[in-house]
Amino acid sequence: MSDFSTDLILGQRRSNSIRLRTIIMVRWIAVIGQLVALIVAQRLFHLQLELGLCYLAVGISVIGNLIAMFTFPENRLLSERENAAMILFDLLQLCFLLFLTGGLHNPFSILVVGPVTISASALGLRATLLIATVAIALVTLMIEFHLPLRTRDGIILRIPEIFVFGNWIAIVIAIFFSSLYSRRVMSEMAAMSAALSATQLALAREQKLTDLGGVVAATAHELGTPLATIKLTSAELMEELKDHPDLHDDAALIRDQADRCRDILRSMGRAGKDDLHMHSAPLTTVIEESAEPHMDRGKTIHFEHGGQGSALGAVPLIQRRPEVIHGLRNLIQNAVDFSSENVWIESGWTDNEIVIRIVDDGEGFPPQLLGRIGDPFVRRRRSENDRHQRPGYEGMGLGLFIAKTLLERSGAELSFANGSDGSFPAANSKRRGAIVEVVWPRGRLAASTEQTRVLGENPVF
Repeated sequence: MSDFSTDLILGQRRSNSIRLRTIIMVRWIAVIGQLVALIVAQRLFHLQLELGLCYLAVGISVIGNLIAMFTFPENRLLSERENAAMILFDLLQLCFLLFLTGGLHNPFSILVVGPVTISASALGLRATLLIATVAIALVTLMIEFHLPLRTRDGIILRIPEIFVFGNWIAIVIAIFFSSLYSRRVMSEMAAMSAALSATQLALAREQKLTDLGGVVAATAHELGTPLATIKLTSAELMEELKDHPDLHDDAALIRDQADRCRDILRSMGRAGKDDLHMHSAPLTTVIEESAEPHMDRGKTIHFEHGGQGSALGAVPLIQRRPEVIHGLRNLIQNAVDFSSENVWIESGWTDNEIVIRIVDDGEGFPPQLLGRIGDPFVRRRRSENDRHQRPGYEGMGLGLFIAKTLLERSGAELSFANGSDGSFPAANSKRRGAIVEVVWPRGRLAASTEQTRVLGENPVF
């Protein structure tokens, strides 16, 4: 994984850059709105404004847009510093226009919240704090320093001081609230997007491995007959070339290399044949395959398989889907990582559902995070015992998120609990650690008739 992808997943870098074209379009809309407001204030309400300075403020935005349009390509992605400069410029231009038109006595003063909200959703924390601080400072100054709004008769339009103070308080609160809300929402969206991308990568990798195994299996199957022919022919040549040692040795080498090719293809094709040629398999086989990479990690994995009711003894045949295998594998890995000595994988089935339960004898899930398990990037402070038990683990919860997402895509419902709280019945007192229960409607996971048919001979093309 590249450094950029790692930073993005860890939240150390933001990917939501803004195109220059977007900034230009929004600024044109603001310019039109400001011009309309000035014209209406002058023509309809006959307010006495410093029109020269007002149109100068609007003209600065127009000039800035024209320079940006003719200097840079519209599809250019702005850096964070350039975005901050653009937003800060718009904030200063808006506040200067408000200064010329009554300050906080102008009902449009609430628009100061807009640039700060945009910075919170698109920029880093430092830039957002800078822009928010500048906005609050300028709004505070406009309480006392502003040009008054005058009617045609010279009457100054002012609202009571208590309402001016109320406007100031409302704007400051809106700046804080909108910034916090926007930043929180965008951070959640960015985290979820990165986690979903990681899930797609994991599933794509599992699918590629499955397809690659199938290609190897098909190759082993197709080359079996030619290799057998080469071996038989080389054996016959060895019999006929007993009187020619050099040629006899060459024939023996051909036979040995044919045997070697057969062994290599057989070892490579075994897993691939299981993955692609068998599109369905017994539930117990899929569970054991999912656990296979973690069998030799120093922990004992116990398999307990059994049905209930009318399905007793009839192991269901299920689809061998990559997302199911990869999701179960992640759950089993998590149990092995945090168990003390043992992990139990229980499976059961009825006519209506298939259940898999993974239990360990570790300390269980942290109680304060139990309700958030399955969310991406759930962090907690790690103790020295955690670091010793799993030194390379960063604790972001991404593995459980991937497992939960993949299994739910296959139609499963997941439940998380600790054996110590009695949420799930345990067979003995050792099973007091984390418990994950995965339940599928049987119809969503069971193999169809076409998937369970016996494979025939390879067609000839």
